Amino acid sequence: MDENLLLALAVSSIIVILITKLISRTINPKLNLPPGPWTLPVIGSLHHLIRTPAIHRSLHKLAEKHGPIMQIRLGELPAMVVSSPDAAEEILRTHDVKFADRFMSATLAAITFDGEDLAFAPYGDRWRLLKKLCAEELLTASRVRSFRRIREEETARLVAGLAASAASGDGEAAVDLSGAMDRLVNDIVVRCCVGGRTMHRDAFLAALRVALGQTKWLTVADLFPSSKLARMVGSAPRKGLANRRKMERILEQIIQERVEMMGGGGEAGNECFLDVLLRLQKEGGTPIPISNELIVMLLFDIVSGGTETSTIVLNWTMAELIRTPRVMAKAHAEVRQTFRGKNTITEDDGVSRLTYLKMVIKESLRMHCPVPLLGPRRCRESCKVMGYDIPKDTTIFVNAWAMCRNPKFWDDAEEFKPERFENSNIDNKGSNFEYIPFGSGRRMCAGMNLGMADVELPLASLLYYFDWKLPSGMLPEDVDMQEAPGLFANRRTSLILCPVTRVIPSNLQVMA
Repeated sequence: MDENLLLALAVSSIIVILITKLISRTINPKLNLPPGPWTLPVIGSLHHLIRTPAIHRSLHKLAEKHGPIMQIRLGELPAMVVSSPDAAEEILRTHDVKFADRFMSATLAAITFDGEDLAFAPYGDRWRLLKKLCAEELLTASRVRSFRRIREEETARLVAGLAASAASGDGEAAVDLSGAMDRLVNDIVVRCCVGGRTMHRDAFLAALRVALGQTKWLTVADLFPSSKLARMVGSAPRKGLANRRKMERILEQIIQERVEMMGGGGEAGNECFLDVLLRLQKEGGTPIPISNELIVMLLFDIVSGGTETSTIVLNWTMAELIRTPRVMAKAHAEVRQTFRGKNTITEDDGVSRLTYLKMVIKESLRMHCPVPLLGPRRCRESCKVMGYDIPKDTTIFVNAWAMCRNPKFWDDAEEFKPERFENSNIDNKGSNFEYIPFGSGRRMCAGMNLGMADVELPLASLLYYFDWKLPSGMLPEDVDMQEAPGLFANRRTSLILCPVTRVIPSNLQVMA
């Protein structure tokens, strides 16, 4: 072949390759992705996250080096971590719709009805109708207030039991306060949901604990969703599903018992959540059909989510108070001055006037967000955040815990100082992005008002009736303040304290 022809073909080939690359870059320009830590083949960034079981702490350390919006890879999963109020505002407000889907792993799918429940349903018409149903029928402010008698009765049971323990131990009887508060909150939430206490409480809580225990972090099946082998060896989805089904069966039994007792509905004006749903099911005409399966899903969300978050807040608040005697003394003084002379306290007696106690709860939420990474989101549509490209299907973790402890926004960020909220307009409703313990935007916690109501009266009662001591030999600095691993950041260990009765409750009889 002629050398000139060969040269011409070579030059033409090079030109074609260059033009192809230029066109490719024009059509698919190189993405400006956020910075992030170095990755390894197969596992991605996982090796950076094994230093501590509290993943939000590991992600915070990495973000200090790589910036407020950081790229990581978790096995096959591309993810971004947001750690500043500005970046969070772009995700949760400016581009809220584009990030309105929940991230759904194999384990979460097993626990949450394949993402068909309110908490994890994909953004769209069905989710909007579910949220509207809950907002207008189940979680209104007036309905939450209507359950105050339930909160008062269950709190009185707790107080009576603690007073009996204190009397038997002469001020040295140690009680598992974490377990007591867990049972209290679950009893309150269950009564609000189904109209009465249930003999299945302990079985439900046990199944809930096992199910949530599978979400400590992403499992092999979650990290490699395309691998059949990973799905086969991953036990977390199977355990999550098995325990979800246990809770389903308990809820189905409770529903059947309620239907038989009430004849299909509750009395107008005195309805529990289940009564409302049964009434709507019977009447028909709702934008979304109220099936028995949907009732189970909604009750599951409210009971499991309501129990866990309120228990976490109570747990951490009491732990911080016992470690900070100055704050404990101020909270004691306010509560006892407000309810002076009463053997029984109610929400109408002045809980709304406990301004310092409300600051204590706010500060507890700041230091210990119940869900430190909020509910992970999924990018529904490629977009830019703070100048960086966020590809579609990227998982987004908003590190609310990191923002709540950022010294740029909080003086003495690691100290428990409720006074920082005095004369402050910062609230937990999702508008102050340095403080979003319940999230923000369309997917923020729907049950926030119910959860806060389940915290205030019990906490006021614990401080009104009792002084609190550590078991003999323990000092405040000895209290374990490590978080348990998982999406929910409860304390790693139970809080064991000694109640000392200062105000004798009107009824010391512990009801069965």
